Amino acid sequence: MVRSNKLPFNIMIMIFPNGPICNLDCDYCYYKKKTSLYPHTKNFQMTEELLEEFIRQYIKIQPGLVVTFGWQGGEPSLRGIHFFKKVVKLQNKYLPKNWKSQNAFQTNGTLLTDKWCKFFRENDFLVGISIDGPSVLHDVYRKDKQGRPTHTNVLKGLHLLQKYYVEYNVLCTVNNINVRYPLEVYHFFKNQQVKNIQFIPIVESLGEGKVSSRTVSSKDYGRFLITIFDEWVHYDFGDIFIQTFEECVAAWLGMRTNLCVFSETCGRAPVMEHNGDLYACDHFVFPEYKLGNILETPLNKLIQSLKLKEFGRSKKDDLAEVCKVCDVRFICNGGCLKNRIINMGEGKKLNFLCEGYKQFFRCIDPYMNEIAKGIKQEKSPKMIKKNLYLLK
Repeated sequence: MVRSNKLPFNIMIMIFPNGPICNLDCDYCYYKKKTSLYPHTKNFQMTEELLEEFIRQYIKIQPGLVVTFGWQGGEPSLRGIHFFKKVVKLQNKYLPKNWKSQNAFQTNGTLLTDKWCKFFRENDFLVGISIDGPSVLHDVYRKDKQGRPTHTNVLKGLHLLQKYYVEYNVLCTVNNINVRYPLEVYHFFKNQQVKNIQFIPIVESLGEGKVSSRTVSSKDYGRFLITIFDEWVHYDFGDIFIQTFEECVAAWLGMRTNLCVFSETCGRAPVMEHNGDLYACDHFVFPEYKLGNILETPLNKLIQSLKLKEFGRSKKDDLAEVCKVCDVRFICNGGCLKNRIINMGEGKKLNFLCEGYKQFFRCIDPYMNEIAKGIKQEKSPKMIKKNLYLLK
């Protein structure tokens, strides 16, 4: 029987089981201040009763056959391993026959233990671990509550994930410091045998088009991506997977991108706080973007609400005129809404990283055309890499 309340599309909600609470105090973290939204709350731990209600509703609205859960923070491991064992039990309880769950767990890595990694491996969790490169770069902004460096403990966590063969990827923020050393960052990850990397640019808006000193400049970010791409495309294509580059491959193939940053519209990655409050996006956890609470309004109604639809469509509807005629719009689509801070007049804003993105996308065009052609011809990565090397 077809369920009337299921969505016509897959959606992944990011869940904050410990709210914004974290054991670190990273300088550029935009989420640690979210405690101010709940000034009378002392305990930010999600209850198991709310967890069950969420999992029940969440699975019920999905079209199937795979339901993806994203566990975020703050630091989600602070909620304890018992909580996540409960997660797995509840998923198995509510999943229809022949359906499966996928769990993505984003962590700073400092609290990982053998016990955690055994659990991740046994339950097929995908773990994202945050590392900003070698210690001299990572420790600039990623410190603990006492202001101490964290790189050594993060690296221990990475090695535990590798020891237990946990599927993982590295999330590396690109800031005003490590952007100057693209190859040092990339070679560090290669030396650590990392195969999956996400590069996330730091853009901290101060209002009126101004940004913080930690913010990566647009030109520098473009050069950072180009420098790493040049090595990746000639030596590591097919062996190392970099999210931005993989999204480019999809776009040049004429396929839909998976990353919301490059999608034409957004709104398919809302977040749920510790108490059941649902927001449009983790970068827009503000009162005006609150959709409601799943204990008061069914999740199905919140996801299909006009408020979320309008938020998602605004990415396309509010696109600056220069973006509409841009030759790289097919991949960029104006970038992330949160980074549109350059006033273009008439209520339109341009992405702060526009110049760097254009530089990067135009630079990689001949390589992406060759990769797309090779994939369409069903050539092996080895053969494609050989042809790419001829373009050098």
